[in-house]
Amino acid sequence: MNLLQIPQRFAARWLPVLTAAALAVSSCQVTKPLPVPTAARVPATFTPGTTHPDTASIATLSWRRFFADPNLVGLLDTAVQANPDLQIALQRVEIARSGYVAARGALLPTASAVAAASVDRFADYSGTGFTDTNNGRQLPTPTPDYFLGLRSAWEIDVWGKLRSRRKAAYSRVLASEQGRRLVQTALVAQVAQLYYELLALDSELAVLGKNDTLQARALEIVRVQKLGGRATELAVQQFTAQLLRTRGLEVEARQRIVAAENQLNRLLGRYPRRIARGRPIREQQLPAAVAAGLPATMLLRRPDVQQAELKLLAARADVAAARAAFLPSLTLTPYVGLNAYRAALLFSTPGSLVFGALAGVAAPLLNRSPLKAEYGRAAAQQQAAFYGYQRAMQVGFEEVVTSLRGVENYRQLYGLQTQEVAALNRAVAISNDLYTANYATYIEVITAQRSALEAELKLTTTRREQFQRLIDLYRALGGGWDAAATAAN
Repeated sequence: MNLLQIPQRFAARWLPVLTAAALAVSSCQVTKPLPVPTAARVPATFTPGTTHPDTASIATLSWRRFFADPNLVGLLDTAVQANPDLQIALQRVEIARSGYVAARGALLPTASAVAAASVDRFADYSGTGFTDTNNGRQLPTPTPDYFLGLRSAWEIDVWGKLRSRRKAAYSRVLASEQGRRLVQTALVAQVAQLYYELLALDSELAVLGKNDTLQARALEIVRVQKLGGRATELAVQQFTAQLLRTRGLEVEARQRIVAAENQLNRLLGRYPRRIARGRPIREQQLPAAVAAGLPATMLLRRPDVQQAELKLLAARADVAAARAAFLPSLTLTPYVGLNAYRAALLFSTPGSLVFGALAGVAAPLLNRSPLKAEYGRAAAQQQAAFYGYQRAMQVGFEEVVTSLRGVENYRQLYGLQTQEVAALNRAVAISNDLYTANYATYIEVITAQRSALEAELKLTTTRREQFQRLIDLYRALGGGWDAAATAAN
């Protein structure tokens, strides 16, 4: 007879009886399924009133194609490979995968190799110990007992509890992968923003250096005029103060460059060093048109939205598993091996051969508080996951609309400020000529120079903001990761 058929026949005969008995005794009342609120409808377009929105999106471009500066692309490649936060996120994926392997393994039977030895001293009136063995021999007292074989345990997933846990674990694996992508999109945006911050600071330093030269020349002219009796010491001190202020701004700019470079190096996973830059920020090209695509496309690409949705699926599976825990669990525990009361007889087969199977049904009857608490926890987590999903969609939509408007508004602002800088630079030249000809005061010259300096610094800041808004839009639409890069990592 096949030994494996015996546990199956035993289970087929007695499991229905045991299950019915357990259900009758426990009278389990499983809680009703938890209703999930209805999600708010996502608008069809990012700009209300648009009849023919663009279906393309800049988020589908990899960062190697989206960013034209090769120096920035090289920095991004380094960051994706060496950033510590991204490596930590990758390990979170591995942790989630281990959880899935454990949940999947719970569906399969376990088998253990067992070598056991025991000795018993039976009481004189126990009725055990003086009975004969199967071969007519009397058992010794104390009675040793030796077992060598296999023992197995298998919980049959009748109600889907283990399958629900496996589904929850798998959803968390996918959510952890989306979490890794979320870290990567944020990393790409941070590196790009810091890079353009460095370019803007370089431009500010260049503007300050140019004004330093102009103001130093003006100070020399005033000093010469003072010697000739055409200017006062007050004018000299005013020009000196303006020059010192500009040089102080230069020192501040240099310190901000150091801080930005160090922060960027940290994101790249390396110690401080100089960052190679490309062309000045005013010479960097911006796309003539920006395509945002449809909100549905954004929701399919944004890692935080996908992560929130997968967490919701995992929470629903947890609730299903918690509900199924109120029902009886069915367990098979077969065993096969060698058993004898003396070590010399242990391998005397078939006399020492032993096998058997136990089918057990366990149902929660008293003190079901832990099960109720687990169900309450799972239900609350499901509700929280739903609202987290709603929040992720609303935050994503808000970020896209804000960045989309920001790209256009800063484009207009940059055009206006460019004209303002040109006008103020002409005013500086005119004020210098008028002051030389005694038709303007030194206050007018200082005011013109200061206004021109502030306008140029604002123009540089606005150019930086243009790139910042564009990068924000790229990230908000779900850009910054691609399938090729994901597979490579």
